[in-house]
Amino acid sequence: MSTQESPIGLGGRPPETVLPGAPAVADQRLAAALGEPAGRRRDAVADVVAAFPTFLLGWAELGALARDDVEAYACYRVGYHRGLDALRGAGWRGSGYVRWEHPANRGFLRCVEGLGHAAAAIGESAEEERCSLFLAQLDPAGRPPDA
Repeated sequence: MSTQESPIGLGGRPPETVLPGAPAVADQRLAAALGEPAGRRRDAVADVVAAFPTFLLGWAELGALARDDVEAYACYRVGYHRGLDALRGAGWRGSGYVRWEHPANRGFLRCVEGLGHAAAAIGESAEEERCSLFLAQLDPAGRPPDA
């Protein structure tokens, strides 16, 4: 490859990070847990998260199934911080895109989004604003309306 063909990274676009995918067994167990009857679903998802504590989509689903706003906030907050760890491990250095179009990024993005909503629900408006701004920076296109 000639030097003219290889990118040198001086373009005007921020770098893009794609998180590694979850283990297939985590996805399978989460799908099964989400298929449980409503009365058992939250506990089934909690079991998946306990078995796979870095599984971001699991944290996002657990936040969505939370029994109250404080529990939702806590679940999304853990997923958010686990996601930041995963992003750093994937080469992210505090800026750049983390787009919804990549399925492996969706658990983290859902945790950021959920954290913002949960923050609003408990009256933490500064955190709600930070999450909203962060999402816009990570993926200016945002989540598609049908996703």
